[in-house]
Amino acid sequence: MESTVTWKEGMAFDGEANGHHFPLDAEEQFGGRDTGPRPKPLLLTALAGCTAMDVASILTKMRQPFTALSVKAEGELTDTHPKVFKDFTITYTVEGEVDPERLARAVALSRDRYCGVNAMLRKHAPIHTRILLNGEELPEPPPLD
Repeated sequence: MESTVTWKEGMAFDGEANGHHFPLDAEEQFGGRDTGPRPKPLLLTALAGCTAMDVASILTKMRQPFTALSVKAEGELTDTHPKVFKDFTITYTVEGEVDPERLARAVALSRDRYCGVNAMLRKHAPIHTRILLNGEELPEPPPLD
C-alpha cells in the first residue's frame, strides 16, 4: 500500500492513492490557495470512511435495510506544536428500518475488530462514539469481549 503527493506550486500538491488523484493545499494564511483539503482533515476522512464501509457491510450482511448512512469524524487538536489530535468523536447517522441492537453491534464490530484506522488512532487518543438512528440517540455500545 502506498500514497504519493507531488508538489504543484506554492503549498499545492497532487495526492495519489490507488490510482485516484486528489488535491491538497494549505490555507492562504499559510501560503496556499485553499484548493484542496489539508492532511489532518484527510486523516478524519480516513477514520470515517473506514468505519462507514465496515458498518455498511455488516448491516447488509445482517439484512438490516438502512436507507441512509453517514459518518462524521471530529477531532480536537492540542494547543502546542506539533499539533496532534487529543480526542476524536465518531457520529453515525442511520435512517431506515434498522434494529437498534444490531446497529450498535455493527458499530462495535467496526470499532473493536475491523477498522484498522480506528485501531491505530485509539492507541494515541480516545475515540468516542455517538449513534443516531432515525433521529434518536442510542447508547454507546460497550466494548466487545
